[in-house]
Amino acid sequence: MMKPQRITVRYEGRVQGIGFRYTAVRLAQAHNLTGWVKNEPDGSVSLVAEGDEPRLMELLQAIHRSHLGKHITNEQVNRASATGEFNGFSVQH
Repeated sequence: MMKPQRITVRYEGRVQGIGFRYTAVRLAQAHNLTGWVKNEPDGSVSLVAEGDEPRLMELLQAIHRSHLGKHITNEQVNRASATGEFNGFSVQH
């Protein structure tokens, strides 16, 4: 069994007001990942997801393949070990 991983992603571009958070929740839930997504005051979107490495990579690809991809101008991904603190995947306010 693979050790769960965590990715923390910052998306920049026109990523607010386009359904980014709700699309990310749907995609993350479809990949059985846990974590959260939220809008940041500077106009970016932050996402934290935990799960198997392949599923995390599939989530990143799915976000880019969705209608969101064309609005992303920059993506910063940081990796760490999962903490297991999340029960599901949700929008954080």
